[in-house]
Order: sequence, then C-alpha cells, then structure tokens
Amino acid sequence: MRKFRWLILGVWLAILIGAIGIIINTKFESTLSEFLPRSSSAQQELLNEQLRNGVLSRKILVGINGGDAAARARISTQMVRDLRKNNQFEFVSNGNAGVNSKIYSYLFTHRYLLSAATKPELFSVRGLHDAIEKTLNDLATPGGEAMVALFPSDPTGAMIGMAKGMSGMAKPRVLDGVWVSSTGDSALLLLQTRFPGSDSNAQQQAIATIKNIFRLAQRDMGSSDQNIKLQLSGVGVISVAARDTIVHAAELMSLISGTLIIMLLLFVYRSLAVLAFSLVPVMSGVVVGIAAVSLGFGMVYDITLGFGTALIGEAVDYSIYFFVQAGEMATGAELWKKKYWPIIRLGVFTSVAGFASLLFSNLPGLAQLGLYAITGLLTAAGVTRFVLPRLPLHHFKRRDFERVGDILLDIMRMLSSARWVVILLTVIASGILVVHRDHIWSHELSALSPVPKADQLLYAKLRKDMGIPDAGYLLVVSRPTRNLALEEASKIEPLLERLQVSGIIGGFQTPTRFLPGVGSQVERRSALPSEPVLTARLEAAVRGLPVSASRLSPFVHAVERERKLPPLTYAELPASVRQMVDSMLVHHGQEWSVLLPVIAPSSGKVDSKAVQAVMTHNHVDDAIFVDISGATNTLYSGYIRNALKLSLTGVLGIIILLLVVFRSVMRVIRIMLPLIAAVLSVVAVFVMMGIELNIMNLIGLMLIVAVGSNYALFFDRGGQLNGEGSSRTLVSLVVANMATVIGFAPLAFSGVPVLQAIGATVAPGVILALLFSASLVERRKVIIQHTL
Repeated sequence: MRKFRWLILGVWLAILIGAIGIIINTKFESTLSEFLPRSSSAQQELLNEQLRNGVLSRKILVGINGGDAAARARISTQMVRDLRKNNQFEFVSNGNAGVNSKIYSYLFTHRYLLSAATKPELFSVRGLHDAIEKTLNDLATPGGEAMVALFPSDPTGAMIGMAKGMSGMAKPRVLDGVWVSSTGDSALLLLQTRFPGSDSNAQQQAIATIKNIFRLAQRDMGSSDQNIKLQLSGVGVISVAARDTIVHAAELMSLISGTLIIMLLLFVYRSLAVLAFSLVPVMSGVVVGIAAVSLGFGMVYDITLGFGTALIGEAVDYSIYFFVQAGEMATGAELWKKKYWPIIRLGVFTSVAGFASLLFSNLPGLAQLGLYAITGLLTAAGVTRFVLPRLPLHHFKRRDFERVGDILLDIMRMLSSARWVVILLTVIASGILVVHRDHIWSHELSALSPVPKADQLLYAKLRKDMGIPDAGYLLVVSRPTRNLALEEASKIEPLLERLQVSGIIGGFQTPTRFLPGVGSQVERRSALPSEPVLTARLEAAVRGLPVSASRLSPFVHAVERERKLPPLTYAELPASVRQMVDSMLVHHGQEWSVLLPVIAPSSGKVDSKAVQAVMTHNHVDDAIFVDISGATNTLYSGYIRNALKLSLTGVLGIIILLLVVFRSVMRVIRIMLPLIAAVLSVVAVFVMMGIELNIMNLIGLMLIVAVGSNYALFFDRGGQLNGEGSSRTLVSLVVANMATVIGFAPLAFSGVPVLQAIGATVAPGVILALLFSASLVERRKVIIQHTL
C-alpha cells in the first residue's frame, strides 16, 4: 500500500487542483430554461424560443399601489423619466400623452398605407359616397362627437376603422395622464428589458434598478407618500423569484440535512478526524463533477449544480462502507479492499449504467445532471478505494458494532422469512398501476412550477389591467425575410377578420397594422388617386350628403401626401411602435416568423380545426395554429415519454451488466426484484394519494435504483446470517441508508415542488430498497466472494 502512496496522493491532488482551476473560469448560468426540452419540430422550437427569449419574456409589468391617485401618477411619471435614461430597458411607458401622441401621429400620418381598407373601389365615386355617408351616421351616434375633429381629414373613416380593428390591443385606463388599473387604485407601467427573461441574472439587476428608482421617486414625493407600494410581475420577474425560491430552499435543506448527516457520522465514528476524512470522497466528487460539466457543456447551470449535488449524495455511502466495514478487521483496509471493494465497485458501475441514459436526454439540464452524477460517483468511489487507505488513519478509534450487528441479523432473519410479503406488495402495486395507468404521470409543465399562487394571480391581474391578452393561441407564419413574413401576414388578416365576425375567434393582433409588407403598401398607394382626380370624384360623391367637397380639402391633401410617400420600413418606426411590432415578429434560424395572437371568443376556447380549415381553404397551407398551453404540455408530455424510455434503457443497462458479471438469470432477478418492488411501491403510493408524478419524481426513482443496487449487491454477495463480517456489513448498510434518508427527507418539506418531488420519492424508496433486499437474501449462508 505504501509503495505508490505519494504517487496516488499526488495524482489525486493534481486532479483536484486542475478541477478547481477549471471551476474558477467556469460560467455559471442562473436560469430555469434548461429544464425546457429541445425539439426537432421548427414550430415547437419556435415556441420554445418564445418561452425562453421571446418579447413576452422581456416585459416587466409594474403596479404602484397606495396613497392617492395624484401621488401615484407623480411617482409613475418620475419613474418613467429615470428608467428611460437606463440602458437596461429598451421600452418604458406609463401611457403618458407623449408616447400615445407619437403612436397616434404615426398611425394617422400613414393611415392609408396602413389600412387594409385602402382599395381602388373605396376611392371611386360610389365608394367615397358610401364611406362618407357611413362616417356621418357614426358621428350622430353617442360618442360620435369625439370623431368630429377627424372628419375633414378622414371622411372615409380609415383611422376609425383601424382603431376598431385594434380593439384587442392594450388599452389600459388613463387617469391623471398615466395608465391605471381597471379599479383605478393602481398606477401601471410597462417595461421591456434588452435581454431575455431566461437571463435571470440580468433580470435580477433590472428588478433591482426598478426598485431603487421607485424608492428615489417615493423619497422625492415626501414622507406623506411612504405608504405607496411597488408590485412587479412578468416572465422574467417570476423566473428570478422561482430561481431564488429553489436556491434558497435547496441551501436551507442542504444545511439541515448536512448537519444531521455530520451528527450521525460523528456518533458512529466518534472522531472528528475520521469525520473529516469521510467527507473527502464526496467533496472530491463535487469538485471533479463540476469541472467535468464545465468542460462538457461550456457552462454549469446553478440549479443543475444543486440537483447534481443531491444526486451524488450517494457518494457518502462509500466512505461509510470503508470506515465501518474495515473497522474491526484484522488487516484493516487491505482486507476491506479484497472482501468488500468488488461489491462496491459493481454497485458503482450499476449506478453509472443507470445515470448514463441521462446523457442522451433532449433536456439540457438533465443531460448535465447525468454527466455530473456519473463523474461525481466515479471520483468518489475512486477516492474511497485509492486515497482513503493512504491517508493517516491511525487515529481512527475502532467501535464495537457486534451488539448492534446481532440485533440487525435477527431482524434480517425475520425479514427473510417474510419474502412473500415483498412479492405480494409488488403484485398489488403493479395492479394499482395497471388500473390507474392513465393517471400516473402529470403531462402539464405547470406541475414543476415553484411560483406561488399569489404571484400567478398578480401576473394575471396586471396583464388584464394593461390589456395584454393571455396569448393562449397563436397563428404562426414564417418566411425567409421580414418583409415576406409581413406580406403573408397581410394576406391572413382578412381571413382572421372573417373568423372574428363569425364568432370563431374573439379578436386578433397583427404587426401589419403598424408595418404592412412593402408589396401591400405599394398596392395601397397605387389605389390612391391623384389630387385632381380625387377632387373631381369628391364633388360627385358628396351630392345628396350634408357636407361640401371644399370642407374635405384636408382629406385631399392627406391622400396626395401619402401617395408620394415611399413605403414604410422597420428602421423608420418610432420606438413605441417598434416595440409592438417586435412583440409579434421574431427572427429564428434562417427564418422570420410573424406571431399573430388570437383572442378566444366568449366561450373561452378557439376551435383550432375551424381556424386551420379556413387557412387551408384559402391556400395558406403553411400557417400553423398553436394552442400555447396545449403545445407546451405536449412538449412536456413528449419529454416525459422520452425520459421514461431513457430510464428504462438505464435499467436495461444495469440488467445487462449484472448478467455479464454473474451469468445467472435467477441471481440477477434476485438483485433487481427488491429495487423494482421499491420503485413500484413508491409510485403506487403516490397514485393512491392522487398525486401525479413529474420529471423530478422520475429522477428520484432512478436514485432509488442507483442507491438500492448497493444494498441488493451486498445482500447477494455477503449474505451470511452469522459472523463478524456480516454484522459489520449490516451496520454499514443501515448507517448508509440513514445518511441517504437524512439527506433527502428534508427536501420533502421544502415547500418547492421540484425539491419536494425528489425528497418524497427517494427517502421512502431507499428504505424500502434496503428492507426488500434484506427480505430476499438467500436463507443459506453465502460466503462473500473475494473477487468478481
């Protein structure tokens, strides 16, 4: 052992130093989006991109509550002024007259190029007569007086028509010159960051900026307004809150479980030095695991780091096996290496075989977990085997576990006499799962949401107050260029208007109301008659109407001016208008896509088949209608199916490995049966409690197999019912099991769904795996093999 001691210790230290060097230069990403699956479908990948980085993910909704309306308006105005100076935001608005007037001016100045009603027939004598007559009738209706000032410049009602068409656009109430909620008790602001909602660090900085600017504005208003409160919501805000919730809960639970594990090991070892040595394999696994992920993926996700550390918590078992099993053996570590290491080594390989399937997941976060767990386990096992025996352990005070071991041996004999109970439980659990097979897995992505209900309600309220639709449905068209995509959207607009009139949809939004394609603009411009021709037609059109042609001279001049304008371009759009266009126009890969939000009718649901049928009938074959909620859940369902296949592949890999080693089907069955029984029992309990499983439960089930395989192998290879070695083996398994349970059980009480799922699955599962493995041990004495 001493021959290569310094060489092995030197190599170990060199690896750790190299890994630490990699970690120092590692980029850590703070985002939840790595747990959104990738997809080969272009439409689904577009949806994924919008969920991660779309314009909606960059919007921050702000509410100012408390105080009186005037005070809220003053703070709102001050915040807008300061926020516009900050380069973290590309759009800031509170509905002030300046922004609204710019949008209105843009629309009114280009009304005939923007209006889909601009056609040659509108400017015929008959078309002008009918349009002017309709506008005059509208002026006579209640509220029509507001349109009187527009009439000389827009007698055909182009601006009014566009306003009606935009009825689904954001239209918050205005009070004291700023946006307010529907009840008037909150001032509202809408912000858009320059970075996506998936960039949690940048979003967190933006949130801090908003809060700081609010405090400064509040201070400037005086002490009487200190009761005014700030509310923030949005995809980015929720993402930051969710990340912080998970990280803080994971840190607290890790502190609790770590403290309890240290107390347990200190009680077992009765030595601070040995306690410190026992943590060496785990810490080595963590360091090398992080470095491996950094090299493999170019970055490490913060949340993957937290989950991965929980996964390689299995590594603490290795040092427990070493210190407990080698404690009273005459030749110490050397005999442990010959007697127990082959079993532990096989257990490590079975765990690696199980986790290897994660590397092929289409979920980036899960692939990182796989690499982290595999590297961490291999490192921890290697350090236990080669490094621990070469550390100065002469201060290790051996403890006598014979008494405890005798008790455990008696319990094991009792369990081995009740093996039929395990078989019966397995049959019952299987029957339950067959009966409830359609309700085992949750197919809704919201099952993983750590967002409190109150935050979800606030987001919904602010969106409603600001007039932002729920975006439950999208019609998507894609083309190689921005202009071609806009042209296609212009063709779809009249079809959607038809669907709205028929009640199939409640409304829709389109960027072509602000920026039609160049071809559509040229076509509309060609429909505008020259000034002499329009003047002559107006003279004839107003006959019989209570208006003179001379009064409509502003209209003639406006048409002539627009007739000479070049087509509008994206670069010329005012910032406030560009923000609206950008929210519905995205560039991804080699294509531009127009996203047309479709509003549901009063029934609350859009008949997607009817929409798609209208598109197909009018030869718009490549328009994709997306139910966002349904599509997101479909993505998640597909991912669940993929993850289940990968998990089964991992189990198959374990079975093949065991068959290669043991060359005995019955022996492999005896090893795998307690693990499968534990998994089925845990799932059955969840189902009976009415709880549908999610992807984190699946990770927990894989952990049951990974950790439980060590128990099953020990009982298979070292199943004596008498003797010092057997009693020490049982003690080591029980202590390792207790450490695992302590490590995961606190997660079940974290209050965060993703953490609760893992904790509530692993803790009872590994207990059952140990008990079931003990109950299925062979009745005859089995002499432990010295080698595999």
